[in-house]
Amino acid sequence: MSRLATTGEVLQLIRSGEAVTRAEIGRVTGLSRPAVAHRVAELLQRGLIVEDAEGPSTGGRPPVRLRFNAAGGVVLVASLGAGRTQIAICDLAGEPLARTDLEIDVEEGPDVVLPLVMDTWEKLLDGRGGVVGVGLGVPATVEFAAGRTESARVMASWTGVVIPPIIASRFPVPVLVDNDVNVIAMGEHRMAYASELDDLLFVKVSTRIGAGVISGGDILRGALGAAGEIGHIPVRDGGGVLCRCGNLDCVDSVASGTAILRELRDKGRDVSSLADVTALVRAGDAETMAVVRQAGRRLGEVIATAVNLLNPAVVVLGGDVAEMFQPLVSGVREIVYRRSTQLATRSLRIEGSRLGPGAGITGCALMVIDRVLSPEAIDGTRAP
Repeated sequence: MSRLATTGEVLQLIRSGEAVTRAEIGRVTGLSRPAVAHRVAELLQRGLIVEDAEGPSTGGRPPVRLRFNAAGGVVLVASLGAGRTQIAICDLAGEPLARTDLEIDVEEGPDVVLPLVMDTWEKLLDGRGGVVGVGLGVPATVEFAAGRTESARVMASWTGVVIPPIIASRFPVPVLVDNDVNVIAMGEHRMAYASELDDLLFVKVSTRIGAGVISGGDILRGALGAAGEIGHIPVRDGGGVLCRCGNLDCVDSVASGTAILRELRDKGRDVSSLADVTALVRAGDAETMAVVRQAGRRLGEVIATAVNLLNPAVVVLGGDVAEMFQPLVSGVREIVYRRSTQLATRSLRIEGSRLGPGAGITGCALMVIDRVLSPEAIDGTRAP
C-alpha cells in the first residue's frame, strides 16, 4: 500500500489472509511497528479478530497469528418469497447459527409480515447480543440506497414502502434491503463461483420468475433497481395469457410454477401443488413432461436474449421449479444454445444452483457483512 493503512484496511488484510501476523501487516502496509500494534489492539478490543495459535517459526520465537473472529457479532437475515420465507441469524462469515422457514402470505402487507419476521428474530436470538446489521430480500423491485420497494411482483401492498426505518426502530443497526433474486445471486456467486468467474446470470424459477445479474463480480441493479426483471419479457406463441402486469404472454405467466399448474389443470390433471407435478414427472407421465419442457423452452427464449446481451460465463437455474424438474432445464438448454450467438455460448455453462434454498440467506448475510465490515464502516464507527 502506498499510504498508511487504516484499521479497517488492516482488518481486510486479516480477513482475506493476505497478512495474518503483525510483521506481515507491517511489510504489506509499510506501517511502523507501533502503528501496527495500535491498529491490531483496536481490532482485538472490538472483538473483530483473535490471536490464534502461534505460527511456524523461522528462527527464534514463532509469531502470533491473527484470525478474523466470525463470532464477533451476528447478522439478522430474512429472504421473503411468495410462498416461503427463510429467517436466520448468521455469524460474521455468513454462516447460519439458527434458522427457520415459515409459510407467510407476504401479500398481507408489511404491517403484518415485518412484525412476524422481527418476532422470529427475537426468538432465534434467544438472548444473544452483538447484532451488527439486518439484511432482507423481498420479491419486489427495490431502490437499494433507500431500501424502498418500488414495484412488487407478488405483493402490491408493499409498493412504495421504506423498510429500513421500520426494522431499525426495533433493531437499531444498519438495515439493508434488496430484491430477493439479487441476494440469491450474490450468495450463489460469492460462495460457489467467485474463484472461477465474475459474470453470472441467476434465474429463479418458482411461483414467479426473476433474475439476478452479477457483472464484473458485482450485482447489477440498474438505474432504478429494475435490472433482472426478466419475468415480464413476453415470449412468442404464449397463447395469449394475460399477465398480472397487464401485458400478454410474459414469461412469468407462461413458464413459472403457477403457469405449469394452470396449464396442467386445463388439461384435466388433478394437481394442487408443485409436489403433485413432481410425482407425475417421476412417474414418466408424457403429457406432464411435455408441459414442463415447453415451459423450459419459453424460459429459454428469454434467457437466450439475456445471454446475447450480458454474455455471462454461467447461467444458474434455481428456485423450486428449476430444482424439481429436469425437463424444464433441458428445455432451457435446448433453446439457449440454439438461439444465442455462437460467441456468447462458446464456453457458456447452464447448471443448477450449487447452494440450493440456502442461497438467499447467505446473500442477505453477505450484503450486510460487506457493509458493516468495510474499511469505511470500521474506521467511522465504534465497536458494533
